[in-house]
Amino acid sequence: MRFRLLTALAGALLLAAAVYTVRAESKAATVKGYVIDSACTFTKNLKKPISAECAQACAKAGSPLVILADNGSIYWPTTDAMPATSQNDKLLPFAGKRVVASGKAYERGGSKALLIEKIEAEK
Repeated sequence: MRFRLLTALAGALLLAAAVYTVRAESKAATVKGYVIDSACTFTKNLKKPISAECAQACAKAGSPLVILADNGSIYWPTTDAMPATSQNDKLLPFAGKRVVASGKAYERGGSKALLIEKIEAEK
């Protein structure tokens, strides 16, 4: 009887741990930085966009836009809708410009993502 109870308890704990690790943790965040083409951010090590036109052209060609924060962190725009969709349409008006974006921030394996709730050009 004890063995069954301990087995059931251990199983319940394992299930709870698995559910907890699958659920993503988020925190409210405000990010200031440039909206920039992800390829240039990584392959060219740019600290800011070359121009708005360049960032827009890359985005229209399919390269994901990201927010390069002032501290050097790269935030991938994300959505919680399934199926997930590109966020380039939301960022395209700000391509190559400085922004203030706020929403839910996620971090996993060193990568950062932002579920953008509000974005505007920095004043």
